[in-house]
Amino acid sequence: MEKQKLPNATASLVLGLLAFLTFCCYGIFGILFGVIGLILSLKDAKRLKENPSDYDNVTLHKIGKVLSIIGIALGVLALIFYVWMIIKIGPENMQNEEQIHRRMNEIFGIR
Repeated sequence: MEKQKLPNATASLVLGLLAFLTFCCYGIFGILFGVIGLILSLKDAKRLKENPSDYDNVTLHKIGKVLSIIGIALGVLALIFYVWMIIKIGPENMQNEEQIHRRMNEIFGIR
């Protein structure tokens, strides 16, 4: 019997890679792509658990799952960092670039 390919392995890999590459976009895209990639990966994990010898692209599945998890974690950290920065700088100062630089230098101790 010829081995099949897991149907969502490539999509999970691409979404995991997108999650990893886009986590710095306020964290939202990293979280979004990562969650979708992880859901697809978990669907394939169920198929793989039922018939492990029927599929041959297990490596793509594992890499996609790992990248999705890393993308979610980095996205959450980036989102927390951006929210923290907005709170520290103050919403009223977010429109003034000079004020943002001054507050960031104060926060991080740069002279």
